[in-house]
Parts: sequence; structure tokens; C-alpha cells
Amino acid sequence: MKPLLLLILASIPFCALAQSDQERGLEIAIEADRRDTGFQDSRAAMKMILRNRQGDESIRLIRVRTLEQEHDGDKSLTTFDQPADVKGTNFLSFTHKSGPDDQWLYLPALKRVKRISSRNKSGPFMGSEFAYEDLSSQEVEKYTYRYLGDEDYEGMETYRLERIPEDKYSGYTRQEVWIDKAEYRPQKVVFYDRKNSILKTLTYSGYKQYLGKYWRASEMLMENHQTGKSTRLVWSDYEFQTGQTDRDFDRNSLKRAR
Repeated sequence: MKPLLLLILASIPFCALAQSDQERGLEIAIEADRRDTGFQDSRAAMKMILRNRQGDESIRLIRVRTLEQEHDGDKSLTTFDQPADVKGTNFLSFTHKSGPDDQWLYLPALKRVKRISSRNKSGPFMGSEFAYEDLSSQEVEKYTYRYLGDEDYEGMETYRLERIPEDKYSGYTRQEVWIDKAEYRPQKVVFYDRKNSILKTLTYSGYKQYLGKYWRASEMLMENHQTGKSTRLVWSDYEFQTGQTDRDFDRNSLKRAR
């Protein structure tokens, strides 16, 4: 029987035994997600720097709170503190592993809550180069994956993946992601628009580790190659496991957040 078994195995094409690019891509995405699971909740301060094509800049000061969900995507609440024209604006996001996310925006000048339609998630968030869909937690189930190879990026060994959004209303046909091999942190994402042309590039820098496990970038730069505009997010004052609950992230929290 043993020679027969070897003969059968030898007749199977190598590609049937080897891991496919799709399987390898998904495996890397799952491992990256696993390494960032278990932080429970977090708070952070953020400076948003908007830069137009002429190089003029405007700055917004923001606070961001996040609540991890065991069986679904994360919840987040973003509060604008400065300048005066956006002060008190709150953005609440419920990310889901499958199906469209739930997102609401509270505009203090109108004293009302606006629900963000799933068809409008590709629109710009508060005039920045980040779209509403970019602000959702990046759940594994939201994409299909393909491993494109190993590459050197900024002196780091990285995996290069292609991921295709499952959401038919996404503003992107696909994204290419560079993830470092050492810690499975995203280093760069290139976004392709609905015409499959390069739209934006997001780069991460200044990673710091918290609680001995969880990595967060100190800066995120989103550059729009079609408009010449950019948005830089500078993060600070991270706190984890602060005791936040679902009540801190219900729709009523949009109006009471200070």
C-alpha cells in the first residue's frame, strides 16, 4: 500500500497541496487581528491636521473612545473640541463583522443626530481625506484577501496583501496593505477608486506598545493623489481598560458627550 500511496500523492498537482494566495492572505489578516484582540476599551487624544493643495493647514483637536465587542466589530465615539465651528460635534460608529456599519453624526448647531447612509460611507469625514468607511474598525470579515508576496518597506520585512471590500457601496475596488512580519502591524495602505485608479495612500509611523501587547501608531498620514490634499492624525494620551461600557456608546451618548 505504501508505494501506491506515494504514487497517488506524486500524481496530485503541487498547487493542490500548497496554500493558495487567498488562503495565505486570509491567514495573515487573521493573525494581525488576533494580536490586537483583548484590549477591552481605550481613550486617546487626536490632532487632525488638514492640508490643502496650496499647503495651507487647519487643525482640529479631537478625543476618541473605543469599546471592543466580543462577537462584533468595535464601537467608537469621536468628539471634536476645537475649533469653535466644530466644537461639540460627535461621531458614533458601530462596526459590524458582516453587513453595513451603523454610523451617526451629531451636529450641535442643528441640535440633531444625522444617520450616515450606507450608500454615503465613501464620502469625506468632516472635510478630511478620510472617508466614513475608513473610520470603521478593520474587521477581517469585511474583505476577501490575496497574498501578493514579501517586500521590504522602510527597512522592514513585510507581507503585501490585496484586500477587496465585501460592501458593494464601498468607494474602493481594492486596497493593497503592507503588514510588518515582526508584529503584524499595518505600515501602508494604498486605496484604489471605483475606476481602479490609485486614489489615496495611508501610512503609519511612530508605533508605541501599550499593556505590553497592543501597538498603536502615533501618526497616520492619508494623502489623496487625485486632489493633492492630505490629512495627518497625531495620536497621544492613550489609556486602556478604563471601564467604559455599552451605555457610553449608545445614541444618547452623542448628545451628552463632553
